[in-house]
Amino acid sequence: MSEGIEAIIKTAKGVREARDYSGTASITASNNKRETESVVWKNLLYDWGTGAAIPAAVLAIWQLGGSTGWISPEFLPAPLTILSAFADLAVKGELIHHLGVSIGRAGLGFLIGGILGLLLGTLTGLLRSAAYLLDPSIQILRLVPHLAIAPLIILWFGFGEISKVVIIMSGSFFPLYVNTFMGIRGVDNKLFEVARVLGFSPLQKLRRLILPAALPGILLGLRLSMAVAWIGLVVAELIGSQSGVGFLINEAKQNSNTAVIFVGILIFAVVGKLIDSLFRVIERRFLYWRDSYQG
Repeated sequence: MSEGIEAIIKTAKGVREARDYSGTASITASNNKRETESVVWKNLLYDWGTGAAIPAAVLAIWQLGGSTGWISPEFLPAPLTILSAFADLAVKGELIHHLGVSIGRAGLGFLIGGILGLLLGTLTGLLRSAAYLLDPSIQILRLVPHLAIAPLIILWFGFGEISKVVIIMSGSFFPLYVNTFMGIRGVDNKLFEVARVLGFSPLQKLRRLILPAALPGILLGLRLSMAVAWIGLVVAELIGSQSGVGFLINEAKQNSNTAVIFVGILIFAVVGKLIDSLFRVIERRFLYWRDSYQG
């Protein structure tokens, strides 16, 4: 056999082996990906199942007590009675209407208060003179409870939408302000030395050094601000409102309809938990690279 033919045969064998190896590697990678996704879903289902164990047991005991007459329905309606009231409100369209109004109010108040908290927290965190000037006054206002300032806000702005948004805004401002301020002040000084060596401009230092290092505190402030905004929404709607989940609860109280009151409470709890879970997903998306975040 000539040397040319032998060379062609060796080349063909090499190409075939390379294809076989590439195909095997691709199959292995695909299998590993499927196994990883399977493990993630199993862990997620396990976590949800573990977390739902206690609520499920409480609901079962609660329903049993209501069905047997151990618990007064006026004092504590059975879960199935509450579910029936929920379905009745949903069919009538009242539930969607009031929930939409409440989410709109909370979102607007959170947006305004959060932006102000982030800006002022960044300003006082970066500039010592701004912290000396602004922070003492902000801390004094932060310690005033919602219920103490709500009547004053209503006196100033009336019972319209503005007063409700201001109450929510005043609550959502402070957690983000404090956590942004503390996050920026907690940046390691060694990172500033590195930025000085690399010749970063002030804008580069803020964008590539300070904000990434302070991001855990800022994201925690966002979660807390949204939670306080949701609580402020309850205060605003219970004091004076013609729509919203708080109004639904207040109207049910006047009509002695305990089941509807529980529906409103559960809506606040479930929607609040969903919002908090959304912010946890955002945290995971932006903080996955930090070893301390993984635990």
